[in-house]
Amino acid sequence: MTDVRLARQSWRRLEPVHGMIYFVPEATERYAALGLDSRAGYFASRSAAFGTASAELVIATFYNFHPALVRRALPAAWQVTTPEKLLAARLEAAGAALRRAGIHEIDTLAETTELATRAAERACEHPQGRPLFAAHAALPWPSEPLLRLWHAQTLLREFRGDGHVAALLTEGVGPLDALVLHAASGHVPTVFLKFSRDWPEEEWASAEERLRERGLLAGDGLSEEGAALRQRVEDRTDELALPAYAALSDDELARLAELARVFGRAVVDNGLFNVSA
Repeated sequence: MTDVRLARQSWRRLEPVHGMIYFVPEATERYAALGLDSRAGYFASRSAAFGTASAELVIATFYNFHPALVRRALPAAWQVTTPEKLLAARLEAAGAALRRAGIHEIDTLAETTELATRAAERACEHPQGRPLFAAHAALPWPSEPLLRLWHAQTLLREFRGDGHVAALLTEGVGPLDALVLHAASGHVPTVFLKFSRDWPEEEWASAEERLRERGLLAGDGLSEEGAALRQRVEDRTDELALPAYAALSDDELARLAELARVFGRAVVDNGLFNVSA
């Protein structure tokens, strides 16, 4: 069986290679050139793999954003630009940002890309029940190794993300509940989650009260039961991501986890997650 710990390490360590696209100025500038502000650019660019996605489709698949926030961006974005232009702009921005961080100069790029690509291609054999992943899986693979690595990790991220949504639904954790529990864990600042997902303060407070009544919060933090629930969700998410990493032997998976650390650190150390950029 595939080693769950190594699979999680491989994903988490390589995730900055994909995740930086939501923070770098290269993306914001290219979306602005197409007539979109940063928030509209986020929703439209990430959902562009669906085509002209409706707000309802994005609310369903992105899961934890306030519906009104999504509806301010879509479908209006499609009156300004097209999915094809946004997909091209996003890929171009990813390449420019990763080159700025020197990712293209890391001597293990080819090996890391090959391993990540094999995992992503195996994930493509299991699209059922994973709509956001499946939409991205239908996109053409870039030929340049740097962009192939970004695309591979994009697929692995969305594959895992769709599984995470399934795990949340199974545990009866709604969109806002998931955010409140995440904030209570202390892993991400509450102020960032409130700002980026745009849930009104009164709805956030109501969710906190609801979760306290369920015994999942103790004060502002997680209760013992709440921590156990979050762990069950994370464990199930890890398990649901395993089909992708089954493409690699134990030694290859360990190697990917080792290599991924270098790439993830390079992205972070070179400031690609600077939210104020």
